Amino acid sequence: MTDLQIIPVTDKHGENDFIELPYRLYQDDPAWVPPLRSDVRELLNRKKNPFFDHARMQLFLAKRGSKVVGRISAHIDDLALAQPPEQGMGPGVGNFGMLEVEDEAAAHALIHAAEEWLRGHGMSRALGPLSLSIWDEPGLLTKGQDHSPTVMMGHHKASYERWVESAGYRPVKQLSTWELDIAQDFPPLIDRIIQSGERSSRIHVRKVDKSKFDEEAGIILNILNDAWSDNWGYVPLTDREIAYAGKKLKPIVKEDLIRIAEVEGRPVAFMMTLPDLNEPLKGMNGSLWPFNWAKLLLWLRNPRVRTMRVPLMGVLKEYQGTRLASQLAFMMIEYIRRASVAHYGATRGEIGWILDDNQGMIAIADAIESRVNRVYTVYEKAL
Repeated sequence: MTDLQIIPVTDKHGENDFIELPYRLYQDDPAWVPPLRSDVRELLNRKKNPFFDHARMQLFLAKRGSKVVGRISAHIDDLALAQPPEQGMGPGVGNFGMLEVEDEAAAHALIHAAEEWLRGHGMSRALGPLSLSIWDEPGLLTKGQDHSPTVMMGHHKASYERWVESAGYRPVKQLSTWELDIAQDFPPLIDRIIQSGERSSRIHVRKVDKSKFDEEAGIILNILNDAWSDNWGYVPLTDREIAYAGKKLKPIVKEDLIRIAEVEGRPVAFMMTLPDLNEPLKGMNGSLWPFNWAKLLLWLRNPRVRTMRVPLMGVLKEYQGTRLASQLAFMMIEYIRRASVAHYGATRGEIGWILDDNQGMIAIADAIESRVNRVYTVYEKAL
């Protein structure tokens, strides 16, 4: 153990080692879904990823001799620093993320290196893991290692929880995903609420129009920024981040899986659902070559999946906590459920992540008979 070295990543060779490590650590884990290496490389690319317009980062590797045994990122988001402290971020809060490691000694050494880098940049509190922002893959998986994550969700070894906590971190927030059987109709009470909404002349729930992609994305992001602005961990998305996310997601956006709810002609709520891209990616080992690109292209044209994931849902703050907000949510969920089953062969849905204090969304998840299947924990430590 004495030959352990922590090395800052300063070149492409080190970045390659950083990217490649999980493919070895998880090679025997049937639940892991290897991400496309090109996607990971782009996530870390300071010129391509607009996160770095307002963020700084340092990557670290742990080595024993010539063998890479761990990795971690340390990063500071200037937009997060400007948020109210009572919402989890705020002045002095830096982040760590992308932790992958073979053993506890290496984990502690890596976490210490990340803390020292954050402390050297004036930070007084470490919050993580965030890989890289709250909008990417937040939290450490602490429940649900026995099954594969859905698109845009992380997967971690169960041992990491103990190693992070033994490094002095305490849980500060839990984010849960909820799964449900979407092949079955919802309970009669939910059907009555939906039918009542359908009879109202004030309410209109529509599909998005991909021919007006930028306009529709703007409507959704305006609702999102209003709906989520008081949430724990919220950091506003910049215009460049919105455009970047739209470009990345456009290939898997299907009009009948994203709904906008209007009240008297005004957009007030939305629900975004994505076919689980992890299903075709799971057997590709992180590469589109030599023929996986053709397989993925065919899948994108006509995705047939078991699972649909709802990564984002929001209602304007002025309607939150009202019966109308719940009614709109149930209507959007039901319309997307029908389309998911009829057009894509889906039988399973996953909602989330949902914050542990979001009582409104938890109540909706309970009402449609879903259950928690994965929990991600965010930790903090004073520096």
